[in-house]
Amino acid sequence: MGDSPLVRPGGRVVAVLVAFNRRDLLIDALDALAAQTRPLDAVLVVDNASTDDSREVALAHPSHPVVVTLERNTGGAGGFAAGMAHAVASLDADGVWLMDDDTIPTPTALAALLDTWRAYEGPIDAAGSRVVWTDGRDHPMNTPRRRPGASRASLAESARVGAVPVRSTSFVSMLVSADAVRTHGLPVADYFIWNDDFEYSCRLLRDGTGLHVPASVVEHRTKAFGATDADPGDRFYFEVRNKIWMFTRSRSLSGRERLLYGASTLRRWVRTVARSSARGVLLRAGGRGLRDGILRRPRATADVLAGLTLADDVAVLDRSTR
Repeated sequence: MGDSPLVRPGGRVVAVLVAFNRRDLLIDALDALAAQTRPLDAVLVVDNASTDDSREVALAHPSHPVVVTLERNTGGAGGFAAGMAHAVASLDADGVWLMDDDTIPTPTALAALLDTWRAYEGPIDAAGSRVVWTDGRDHPMNTPRRRPGASRASLAESARVGAVPVRSTSFVSMLVSADAVRTHGLPVADYFIWNDDFEYSCRLLRDGTGLHVPASVVEHRTKAFGATDADPGDRFYFEVRNKIWMFTRSRSLSGRERLLYGASTLRRWVRTVARSSARGVLLRAGGRGLRDGILRRPRATADVLAGLTLADDVAVLDRSTR
């Protein structure tokens, strides 16, 4: 039996839901969390300075989530970092279940993650769900990366519990051990959006164990079906800058992985620009991202979130300055 805190009877699981200006989806997400067959011990909504009534909607929800509003929009990366820190430091979480406000878990999504976690022989750092779109197809935006070179023993044990060993997973339903958070720290808040979950899960799983659990299913209600390379517009800046930061500034990848993922990223960038109906926009945004990725370093997460609500919890768990 694994020695993860989630194996212990009564282990506390806290859902962290990051919200920004999608109040109707937020209601659906909170309804789905309240309907879990394995009840959550707490639900934390991190409102990223929404300008609609997301905060009021969350406060009025009958499930009575903990609601924290940040004074400015810190992007998904900042919201998850702040929420994860508060869940572990102040809400006594043994496991933190991460998702956006457009993530709608099926009723057994959490139970399936925990059942697999308990059944697996060995410690686990993170486990992710199968992510589908509104029509039931697997969502290409949240495809986990299988672990290359996984041992026969690891493959056999994962298969025994109905799982697949992975090298990375998505914040669209990612269950993280609180011990892993204490050891590896928080997501890099300066990423703002895109690749924050790729960097963070790769960091946790470089020497740790991560599982993809197909029996745990969540619906990702994006506006369109497709991957992140579907004509991203000005946001291509974050894709380029953050990937450069990850390949050159992060300890999440080995040297060989930097080469493999770097080559794959270059091919994707070329494909994205070639398919775009606004190539000039992408080239300008990518150029800015290339410049800032090379010339700048990501700031420590505690510095990015300093002065905001939950900053004290972030300072306790941030490892980027240590």
